[in-house]
Amino acid sequence: MCNFFLQNDRFIVILEMIGKLDDKDLNLMALLRSNARMPVVSLARSLGVSRATVQNRINKLEHDGVILGYTVKLSPDEKNHPVRLFMNIAIEAKSEPSVIKRLRDYPEVIVVHHTTGHWDVIADIRSQLLSLLNLIMGEIRLIDGIVQTEVNVLLDSQF
Repeated sequence: MCNFFLQNDRFIVILEMIGKLDDKDLNLMALLRSNARMPVVSLARSLGVSRATVQNRINKLEHDGVILGYTVKLSPDEKNHPVRLFMNIAIEAKSEPSVIKRLRDYPEVIVVHHTTGHWDVIADIRSQLLSLLNLIMGEIRLIDGIVQTEVNVLLDSQF
């Protein structure tokens, strides 16, 4: 429901807040997840409330740390980034915030997912050239705090 990536210090507060969200808040967040640029008037119409109510709810969700920000969703763009891989990464626990911050510095790293099991995170990495991905993988492996990696190059997608 919420992104807890680097928000460990707020984790308890956000969990408490989630329990206080009503259906309007949950529906509002669902609409914003599908289109964060949807005008407040359209959100209000979809929710059956006034524009002021929607704006007040958005302000409260932002203030309380439930909504952490807004972002751009980029298309997979298979033509410009035909080579794609998943890099499984094991990280020293104390280094996780700094490693994830460093991974954000690479535009080729599209998304980083927390996982269960042996690997701490999986990075989705895309590029035009396999040779460029090889260089990026080498640089990522040198980031302080990364203990081990495993790479899976995607050959094709079935659906």
